[in-house]
Amino acid sequence: MTTRMREPTYFILASLQDEPLHGYAIITRAGELSRGRVRLSTGTLYAALDRLAGEGYVTSTHEEIVNGRARRYYRLTPDGAAALRSEAEAMAAAARVVTDRTARSAAPRPAVGLA
Repeated sequence: MTTRMREPTYFILASLQDEPLHGYAIITRAGELSRGRVRLSTGTLYAALDRLAGEGYVTSTHEEIVNGRARRYYRLTPDGAAALRSEAEAMAAAARVVTDRTARSAAPRPAVGLA
């Protein structure tokens, strides 16, 4: 059985789909994508990025110095993109259990036993 991703992990990976981002940009983008549900602290983010790098899902691309501080950028790896896509597909399948049933429930039912 594959372990499902926690919501913060999902949105960290999702924030990196389009381009490499630095930590603060990842925090901001994850909040936007989750519509405010995911609020990452700096410590939580960097612990997650270390774990995700160890799993091969993200990698550091480069660093730059901004206002005397190092800013490291991260990108999604092909394995990270595949894991994100797999999780999105699993969530979509789980949602269909409800949405398909709701659609069937709303459809008109044929009359039974009126002979």
